[in-house]
Amino acid sequence: MKILSYLLVYRRFLLIVLTPLLLLPLPLIIKTKEAECAYTLFVVAIFWLTEALPLAVSALLPAFMFPLFGIMGSKQVASAYFKDFHLLLIGVICLATSIEKWNLHKRVALKMVMLVGVNPAWLMLGFMVSCAFLSMWLSNTSAAAMVMPIVEAVSQQIIRAEAEADELEMSCSNGSINPALELDENIGEYENPDRKEKEKPVNGYNNNVGSTVCTVEKNEKGNEQNLPPAEAERKSRKDKYSGIFKVMCLCVAYSATIGGLTTITGTSTNLIFTEHFNSRYPDCQCINFGSWFILSFPIAVIILLLSWLWLQWLFLGFDLKNMFKCGKKKTAREEASSQVIQEEYKKLGPISYPETVTLVLFILMTLLWFTRDPGFIPGWSSLFPK
Repeated sequence: MKILSYLLVYRRFLLIVLTPLLLLPLPLIIKTKEAECAYTLFVVAIFWLTEALPLAVSALLPAFMFPLFGIMGSKQVASAYFKDFHLLLIGVICLATSIEKWNLHKRVALKMVMLVGVNPAWLMLGFMVSCAFLSMWLSNTSAAAMVMPIVEAVSQQIIRAEAEADELEMSCSNGSINPALELDENIGEYENPDRKEKEKPVNGYNNNVGSTVCTVEKNEKGNEQNLPPAEAERKSRKDKYSGIFKVMCLCVAYSATIGGLTTITGTSTNLIFTEHFNSRYPDCQCINFGSWFILSFPIAVIILLLSWLWLQWLFLGFDLKNMFKCGKKKTAREEASSQVIQEEYKKLGPISYPETVTLVLFILMTLLWFTRDPGFIPGWSSLFPK
């Protein structure tokens, strides 16, 4: 047992030392560049899977292992680590950090949710649109992480409103706040004494049996008629709102992925594809920010709407009458959702100077991306010939 405990304590050190040594026969026996490249690949992959070293440190291992084995020169390896899309990704990360620090993402998400309303279907659409919009410019993970706290706050408020409504219904069904029962008790206290004297019990006959039997039968009938429907209604309502919380979490995850398809900077895979495409076909400079957006935006909108309809039908049911109801009073749950959203928005206060600067930089960066090389007219990149 002590040996196992020591192995667990020093497992990272053992992996760092033993992994290169155990795989060393591969390049020594098979003396080819392919074997040396495979050796580097296996070492980096094992370090990534086990996290014996930090992921960033493991990613830098080929920078000195490739020149060490003569697979690639230092200049080639260094250029592979620092391409154009890396600078673009760094800029996006800096912008995302500023947006998250000054809560600009929260302001945008809450405003969109307030515009669509607090009906469960429209609330889900509001979260999906806001998360997809953020994911267009930020990474998918960052967008989902930014929107999820808002979803959680709304969900907790709905749970609280649900519990209060259930307590009110239970108290009403038990008669604790039933004014009719209180009135009956008061009437019983102030009955006419002459009438009480007339209703004296007769010898040899139990006058309370009939009334007791009738009362029991009435109570049993009342319990059969009233309690089961109430319990069934509460259960169905609980299942419904449990489905709402599930679908809200799923809609955030789906919309973050869908929004990332819209722009080149939406996710790192888009940047990698663009870089490989331009490297493989250098004469075909047809992929830029504008062309990608024009192609992907309609597709992303269609996928987003279809996902919204599918999730709604799967978890909430497709009720058009309830979705497009006009002039009807909001339920307690919808009032609770609206209240928590408005309170969260009020906590942000008026827009601050850092938020304004971040918003201006965001708009300016977006315009520069679109106008760099639109395709149908010369962009500002033509001012800087290669």
